[in-house]
Order: sequence, then C-alpha cells, then structure tokens
Amino acid sequence: MPGDQRDATTHDEVELKYAVGEDFALPELDGVDGESRTARLDAVYFDTPGQRLAAARVTLRRRTGGEDAGWHLKLPLAGARREVHLPPGRATRRVPAQLQRLVRALTGGEPLVPVARLTTTRTVRDVVGADGRVLAEVADDRVEARRLLTEGPAAEPDVWRELEVELVEGDRDLLHALDAQLRAHGVLRAPHGSKLARALGAAPTAPAPVRLKRSSPAGAVVGAHLAAQVRRIVSGDPMVRLDEPDSVHAVRVATRRLRSALKTYRPLFAEGVPGELREELSWLADELGGARDAEVMRDRLVAAVGELEPVEGEDATTTATALREVLEADYRAAHGELLRALDGDRYGALLTRLEELVDAPLEGPPWSPLARERARDVLPGLVRATDRELRKRVEAAHAADADPSVPAAVADELFHDARKRAKEARYAGESLVPLWGEEAKAYAKAVEGLQEVLGEHQDSVVVREVLHRLAGRAPGALAFTCGRLFAAEVGRATAGREAVDAAREAASAKKLRRWLH
Repeated sequence: MPGDQRDATTHDEVELKYAVGEDFALPELDGVDGESRTARLDAVYFDTPGQRLAAARVTLRRRTGGEDAGWHLKLPLAGARREVHLPPGRATRRVPAQLQRLVRALTGGEPLVPVARLTTTRTVRDVVGADGRVLAEVADDRVEARRLLTEGPAAEPDVWRELEVELVEGDRDLLHALDAQLRAHGVLRAPHGSKLARALGAAPTAPAPVRLKRSSPAGAVVGAHLAAQVRRIVSGDPMVRLDEPDSVHAVRVATRRLRSALKTYRPLFAEGVPGELREELSWLADELGGARDAEVMRDRLVAAVGELEPVEGEDATTTATALREVLEADYRAAHGELLRALDGDRYGALLTRLEELVDAPLEGPPWSPLARERARDVLPGLVRATDRELRKRVEAAHAADADPSVPAAVADELFHDARKRAKEARYAGESLVPLWGEEAKAYAKAVEGLQEVLGEHQDSVVVREVLHRLAGRAPGALAFTCGRLFAAEVGRATAGREAVDAAREAASAKKLRRWLH
C-alpha cells in the first residue's frame, strides 16, 4: 500500500443481500458445502454526527469476532465496494489515523463518533468449485442493532435476519446464477444496501435536484455543474490516497472543470470570487499534475520501448525494466508529495470554500445579480466568448508553426496555450449539454477532438524533455534507448501536424456554433 496506507490491505467486496424471515431454511444451491461454521460478530460503526459518511454510501466500523476482525472502511464502486482493512489495535473508540485521512474529504473535518452497534450471529456455508476452491460464501445473519446517537433512554434494538452471498474467488456469472436460484425459491433482495443503512434508517441526502430549464436562473445551471465537480473531487479523494488507477486523473479533470467554469462564467460571481478560487484550484491541479504526469510518462515510455526496432546487442526487456524502475521511483515520489498536500490545511480550506460556494443561495454573494437572469439569455454568450478566444489562439499557433522564422519552442508554447483554451471551450460546451442537448454535445465533441491532437503534440514535447533529463542520469544502455525514444518522438510530433490541421478545420465548422447565437 502507498504512503501512510502501507499497513492496510484492500479488496473489492461483491455481494448480494436478501431479506429472510425467522422460519427461513436455506434451499439447496449448486456447489454449497454441507458444512457450516458459526461466529459472533460485534461491530461499532463510526460516522460524523450529521452522518456524512452514510450520505456518501461509505461505512466505517471496528469489528471483533470472525475471521476478519479489525477496522473496515467500505467505499462505493460500480457494482462493488472497495474494502480497506486494518488490524483492530487497542483503541476501541478512536479511528486509526490512516482511516481518518482516507475519509477526510468526506467528513469535511468533522469528528468521527460511534453511531451504531451491531451484533451478528453469522452462519456461513461455502460455495466450492470442482477444483476445491471456495468461490463464494453464503452467510445467514441474525442481527441486533442499536443506535448510539439517540438522545434520552436507549431505544429498543432492531432485530432482523438476512442472507448475504459474497464472491470469494468466483466471478459475477456465479453470483448471477446463485441469485437466480434463490429467486426461484421466492427469496427477495433486501431493501437496504447495508446493515448500517437498515439500523440508521434513511441517510441524510442533499435536496432533490430542481429540474433545470433554459428559463432557469443562469446561476442555478452553473451551480449544478460546479456541485457535480465538487462531488467528484470529494468522492475521488479516498481513491487517490489508495493510489487506484486513473483516480488522480479523474480528480484532476474535475478540478480543471471547476477552474474552467469559474473563468467562463466569471460575470455570474461577485468580484474577486472566481479569481481567488481559481488560484487555489490551480494549486491543487499542479499538485495532482505532478503525480499524473509521472504516471503518464511511466506508462507511455515503457510501452514505447516495446515498439522500438530490435538492435543487436540490446536487451529490450532489460531496458524496459530499468526504465520502469526509474520512472516508477519518480511516480512514487510525486504521489508522496501529493498525499502531503492532501493532508495539509490548504486543501481542507479549499474543500470548505467549494462546499460553501455550491451551497450558497443565488440572492447574494458569492453570486452577482446576473446569476439570477435566465440561462438562455446569459450562458450561450459566455460560452461564445470562450470559443472566440479558442479560435484566436489556434490561429496564432497555426501561423507560428507555418512561419520558418518562428523558433520551434515558441510554436510549441503557442500550441500548448491553444490546447488549454480548447479544454476550456470543451468543458464550457459540456456544462450546457443538460439544457442544449445535441447541439452542445456536438460542439464539445468537435472541440475535444482538437484538444486531443493538441494534447498529443504537447505530450510529445513533455516526453522529449523527460527523455533529455533521463539520458543525463541514466547508465549507458538506458541513455542510448532514451536517445532512440527521443528520435521517435520527434518523428511523431512532425506527423501530428497534419492531425492538428484536420482537427482545427473540423472544429471550425459554423454549424457547430449556431446554438451560441
């Protein structure tokens, strides 16, 4: 595990829950072992007093008894939950620092306190494959739950029985097959997603979103877009800390979308608000960028070694391994720096300001009076201004590239600037897709195509800079390979000019901009 998570272990939990009555008897299921084992599990669940973790579908508990006693943090994934496990330790009411850091963005810095205690008598049977491997577990749970935040006399415990089917070494096809067998016997899925959800009742949620229209206030439309990006940062924070693939990229993109929206829609805010927030978001994007860029360089260059023509006397596998080790060390150092930034006060203060921004009513600061005007009267014009800036920067880069008197470094910088403007225009178009539909989507897609080819050009520039630095500190064989990769990147950049021209022409079509007038 990376950084301060090195004492933790993780796995993906894939399970289905079923509501069963006291007279339930487990029907015969394919592969279920006749033997069973029983354990008594005692778990105390932690959350903020306002149940912010529950609202994010996250559970945190300390459990004793059973085969996996200890601290468990469960984070939602698509179709599963990522479980982080730590040994139980001695403290029973103080959440380990590692787990506190993992949920810091989700709690907003609020304290974690015991909110419920669940005692479960669990009887488990294994689903065993033909080769003897345990593919799944079928757990029959009798649960007694007590809420711990209730004021006054202790409430009566809630008692129920449920069935869990959890994959071990099996796949989802097995889970679907077991589900079908249980349903054929009349067993119904549990209405709650977790035992804690059943114990606490409905988790606090944000107010139901208002259905936005083109006649809605411009600030309401932009505010909904900003809120979606803030949620992506907050929900992605634990995955960044766990070093999950693409997690840094996802949070970095959300950060950039926020910066872009604050710039494009600047007139909707009180004076000074967008500038201050954009400065802090730029800082966060830079912190994320160090790790993300190192990750991209590592994967790109190691793959590029495999594409080189064999050279007599050179072992491509050994060279690729040596290159990966150097670049992996760079990535580990960059990710460590990122974790230190996420643990700092500056990051916490930024998250607080972002939450305050998206929760603020339109009737006053940080919004300006223009935010209360109709979206159709305000927003297309602001996107149009961003689009004009994009086209101006693209033409400047194109002219510089075609002029032999302009140094290549100057043209490269202009292409990089055009790429940044393309991102802003793309994000602006995408922010209005909920209201302008296919028109906004087509515009954003065309600009994304331009952004991607400009990105390839910029990536090639950065790769050459990295290779130049690596060659200076690498041993002879690796330095030679860096030189070969450098030459390949020069050729790729030259070939990419035609792609830039084609994408520039496609993104310039007048029909893409009719909705902006």
